[in-house]
This record gives sequence, structure tokens and C-alpha cells, in this order.
Amino acid sequence: MVKHIVMWSFKEEVAAKERRSAAEKIKEGLEGLVGVIPGLLSAKVVIDPISSSTHDLSLLTEFDGADALKAYATNPDHVKVATFVRSVTCNRACLDYEE
Repeated sequence: MVKHIVMWSFKEEVAAKERRSAAEKIKEGLEGLVGVIPGLLSAKVVIDPISSSTHDLSLLTEFDGADALKAYATNPDHVKVATFVRSVTCNRACLDYEE
């Protein structure tokens, strides 16, 4: 099993009042890929971090292997969601590991 963890911050130009709806759209989009993209076993998007956090959003995913993670990156359904994510976020950090 491969775990893929990503964290983002909102771009400064995204107004505070727009951040919640953007976060909810990201959560719905990424979590909705489970059952759509082969090999994506689970996805959870955290949109309510506590104040000690250094990022605004986090994605926690599990894949059935490294090949599934690689295919996910270029899957058109994922690319569509990722395009929106990139339009409102910055400071992406990622960690992938096998368990």
C-alpha cells in the first residue's frame, strides 16, 4: 500500500470569505475520486486544521501500489480537480511512502 499526503496553503489573493467554499469544493472533488480512479483506496481532505498548523488544507490518500499513484497523477478526473486546487493554493508539500 502507498500513502500519499499533500498539504497546501491558500494563495494570499484568495479572500478569507472565499476560502471556505474553495476548501469544500476541493474536499468534495478529491474525496469524490474514490471509486472513480482505479487503485485509489481512500481519500480524506482536512479543511479545519487547528491553529498550530502551518498549512490550510491536507489530503490523505491510500493507493493499492506505486503504479496506481502514478496513474492517479495523470488521470483526467484527478487533473480536473487538481487544476482548481492549483488555482487557489500555493506552498504544496507532499510525502509518499509505502506501508
